Amino acid sequence: MSDDAPFHNPFGALGKLRDTLPERPAAAAAPASVAPVGKVKPTGPARAVVRMERSGRGGKEVTVIDQLDIPPMDREKWLKALKAGLGCGGVVEDDRLVLQGDHRKRLPPILAARGVRKIIIG
Repeated sequence: MSDDAPFHNPFGALGKLRDTLPERPAAAAAPASVAPVGKVKPTGPARAVVRMERSGRGGKEVTVIDQLDIPPMDREKWLKALKAGLGCGGVVEDDRLVLQGDHRKRLPPILAARGVRKIIIG
């Protein structure tokens, strides 16, 4: 064995192959009609009322989100996202979202990020 090749390199031949490949075309420029990147506030429900309840639940605390004017099909999506963000359980009852535990302080920033314009803590 010679000193210039201390071991077998299975990828050594690729260096020679690279010289035979055609040049890649340059990336196309972005079209001029693309909107500038910036903070675009998502549009969501106009308001939400967040409150804590204990009555009728065996003394357990739950956070209720009322007056969240979203379609019934989107309620399950919102509930799933809120449960994942807060690390808790929850359910849709009638037209309200019910989350296990007291999340009145943690919930407003999450709702604002989802586009709720006015959040009332009660």
